[in-house]
Amino acid sequence: MRDKKIFQLIKQEEQRQREELQLIPSENYASREVLEPLSSVLSNKYSEGYPSKRYYQGNRVIDEIESLAIERAKKLFGADYANVQPLSGTPANLAVYLALLNPGDKIMSMNLASGGHLSHGSPVSIVSHLYNIVFYNVNKNTGLLDYDEIEKLAKKEKPQLIIAGASAYPQEIDFKRFSQIAQSVGALFMADIAHIAGLVASKVHPSPVPYADVVTTTTHKTLRGPRGGLILAKEEYAKKIDKAVFPSGVQAGPHNNVHAAKAVCFYEALQPEFREYSQQIIKNAVKLAQELKNFGFNLVSGGTANHLLLIDVTNKAPDGRIVAESLEKAGIIVNYNMVPYDTKTPFRPSGIRLGTPAITSRGMKEDDMTLIAQWINRVVENLEDEKVLNEINAEVKDFARQFKVPGLDI
Repeated sequence: MRDKKIFQLIKQEEQRQREELQLIPSENYASREVLEPLSSVLSNKYSEGYPSKRYYQGNRVIDEIESLAIERAKKLFGADYANVQPLSGTPANLAVYLALLNPGDKIMSMNLASGGHLSHGSPVSIVSHLYNIVFYNVNKNTGLLDYDEIEKLAKKEKPQLIIAGASAYPQEIDFKRFSQIAQSVGALFMADIAHIAGLVASKVHPSPVPYADVVTTTTHKTLRGPRGGLILAKEEYAKKIDKAVFPSGVQAGPHNNVHAAKAVCFYEALQPEFREYSQQIIKNAVKLAQELKNFGFNLVSGGTANHLLLIDVTNKAPDGRIVAESLEKAGIIVNYNMVPYDTKTPFRPSGIRLGTPAITSRGMKEDDMTLIAQWINRVVENLEDEKVLNEINAEVKDFARQFKVPGLDI
């Protein structure tokens, strides 16, 4: 690479990924096979439109790639229809709203403070400017979704669309119950499985596909693919969604290199070993949760049934941000996060969010979770002790170097 500065920075990031423990639940490592198409000549081609319906010539090969990605996505999730063009999860969600709703229609979704996502109608999102948003929350005492209360709210508000899905909910979601609630009030039902798509694909988490009108997701996170989005739906919504993505929606020229990487990702997720990987994600998360509970950490909802943990740290530290920053100094990467009914600010919230997809991709197992929990506890007990944090950092580096990083190490 002639640009030595960028080359050096990439090498620094490679070193960081090898030497630190990535515990952010929305992060993962794509395989070298997934990464290779991203830097291929596929980036050179414009292909506005869809297979066999392009506005540019020269798309014979591109059509085959996108069609293959579509067919693999449908097979992986058991869906009638798939659109692989969304650039990420938020554009996928925006396209669904555009396709199925009118401005001012009512959307009912999980409150961001309870674990929802910005694109589901947060006041800071464009969604809240276009649609009427009603939020449901988790139970204050249990941290769990209360489906009876959600049903009462739906019958009171009568939304046009109900969304199930979260970015910080550690338990399984009952998609069948959500579907029944939506049907009872004449609403459409959309499931956003961005965080749990890999778990759903490998059947270690219930799938919303049989119940939802539309399912959206990202293709990274637990699916371990390239950064991108995906829309699955019943066939009756196919034309509306295609049109909403392009030409009526939020993007034009699709990223063909990403389509190819998605196709590889779906191929990998269709292999038997991917189910074993997904099962290990949950085993590791459950073990890490139990070990942290033994140290007195307060886990929202009492634990986890998926890939992530949400922890209220205020019984041990001033706020989640200082914990996340001190953990980073020790080589352990999490993110600070609001917890349900948080009394603190988003930049100084009460909690941290962590998960096991990335460390599981490196081959770590339950016994390793015990060691990681010990390090987390030591950091929290020594938040501002630079000497201790540096000692832990050295231990973490020695430990992390024992595990290969997919996409980097053969």
